[in-house]
Amino acid sequence: MTGLRERLQQDLHQAMRSRDEQRKAALRMVIMAIQFAEAESTRGLDDADIIDLIRREVKRREEAVSIMREAGREDRVAEELPELEILKAYLPAQLDETEIRALVQSVIEEVSANSPRDLGRVMGAVMPRVRGRADGRLVSKIARELLSA
Repeated sequence: MTGLRERLQQDLHQAMRSRDEQRKAALRMVIMAIQFAEAESTRGLDDADIIDLIRREVKRREEAVSIMREAGREDRVAEELPELEILKAYLPAQLDETEIRALVQSVIEEVSANSPRDLGRVMGAVMPRVRGRADGRLVSKIARELLSA
């Protein structure tokens, strides 16, 4: 069992003991998603895979909250937001725009990119370095800006 998975299990047991229903529901959902992914996988999941899985669940919930807000269902939004924050606590800290900009600039110099046509090479080199710590759309936007300048 990976370190993150053990932490999720321990936190679930703690939530059950303290009768924290929202934390319990959020953690159970993630643990079930992990078990489902492991059943489909031939090699098992490491912490990076589990973080990707949690990130997908966070994104799914953010989209659901957005849809609920558009539909005027603030009561459902109030139920979803605490669970969303619980899941976000298990994700690594996100890079800010300044850090992303510096990393993209160094990769541009590394791969000798000099025009927007080199965006694919730049993104191919940057994304593994920011895996799970930055939104791909933001990285792409910054890379386009720097390559256009």
